[in-house]
Amino acid sequence: MSNNGTTMSDYERIRLVILGGPGVGKSSIVKRFLSNTYTSKYKSTIEDLYNREYDLGHMTLKVDILDTAGDMQFPAMRRLCIATAHAFLLVYAVTSAPSLDCIKQCFEEIREQRGDFQDIPIVVAGNKLDLTSTHREIPIEDVSEWVYCELPKLRVKVLECSAKDDINVKEIFRTFLTLSRIFPRDPEEAGGLKRRSSAYVSNKGGRRNASPAPEKDKAGPSEGKDTLMKPRSRSLIRRASRKTKQQMREAQGGTDDCHVS
Repeated sequence: MSNNGTTMSDYERIRLVILGGPGVGKSSIVKRFLSNTYTSKYKSTIEDLYNREYDLGHMTLKVDILDTAGDMQFPAMRRLCIATAHAFLLVYAVTSAPSLDCIKQCFEEIREQRGDFQDIPIVVAGNKLDLTSTHREIPIEDVSEWVYCELPKLRVKVLECSAKDDINVKEIFRTFLTLSRIFPRDPEEAGGLKRRSSAYVSNKGGRRNASPAPEKDKAGPSEGKDTLMKPRSRSLIRRASRKTKQQMREAQGGTDDCHVS
């Protein structure tokens, strides 16, 4: 019970950390989800932290989405990101074989640092699905074989998406709620997220509030008014971290079969 009388059944906060190589579209996925915007211009990320609050009916969910650097220039920051995460989004580009090697390295870092790695919700997302008609280097079967056959039992899902064409972006974030047992596994039972407020923080010092979202906005972007503002930055090391939750049960059903469809 918190000081204001709110129980954990009424209030929950999770931190989603996004890892992957440079140029795979991590920031594009976040911006498509939060503000339904996309730009083809590439700008490297150091560390951007976004905040959203959702009304799930039975509880209020506060989500911190941490978009990290794609290179290895900030190892201390990277270790802290991994240590404080409640869930991970590992992003690769289906058009780049080296990008899959990068998220494999990210997973090894998670396994080394987190003794509870088998209980942490993880989504492995192959971005740039819109380019597969002309150029594909990574079949989804190869990724599924690595995840479901080579790795220990995990709470994980593999999917492909396109931030540019807005394919499966909302599904990524709904999946985290399902893997976290916040939403049921059946999408029809899950319904939609109702956004209560929007805000963001990021790594060069600053926090601003975005325009209020519509009363019953579904999971993902509101249209038109809730425009994602250009992030500022503030080092995660200066932010108080929450101790990793140990409340997850066994890995999601189905991942213990080595079956690649």
